[in-house]
Amino acid sequence: MSTTNYIQKKLEELIAQGYENEIVEFKEAKNQYHFDKIGKYFSALSNEANLNSKAVAWLVFGVKDSDKSFVNTRFRTNPADLHSLKAEIANQTTNRITFREIHEVDTLKGRVLLFEIPAAPQGIPIAYKGHYYGRDGEELQPLNIEELERIRSQA
Repeated sequence: MSTTNYIQKKLEELIAQGYENEIVEFKEAKNQYHFDKIGKYFSALSNEANLNSKAVAWLVFGVKDSDKSFVNTRFRTNPADLHSLKAEIANQTTNRITFREIHEVDTLKGRVLLFEIPAAPQGIPIAYKGHYYGRDGEELQPLNIEELERIRSQA
């Protein structure tokens, strides 16, 4: 299966799931999205993927969470600007961990971005700007001490 087909199928699968969870987050991001929020979600989703024994987590721009409709994100439409986000995030995270890939999907309903976030490595929780984040259901929160220690004890 080609990468394009895999990503199209992954997008369909995430939308069909019908809800967010600890490792999937949908954002409209119609035009812009605050960089610090992306960094916090990166930390949270990476840590939660580790805790849930998943290889990756997903941050999806261009899909409305409430009804999973497409909103055609205009976030960083210049390819160089979009892919510079990898280095920008790496500069703020533990061990310079960043997106595995940023996938741009042009559907008939609009442009969607899928940020493929690697799970935190065994024993190493991922911080953004020195703070560890996690999720409680759909909510972005500081990573609680029990979860932080669970990751650290994996080493």
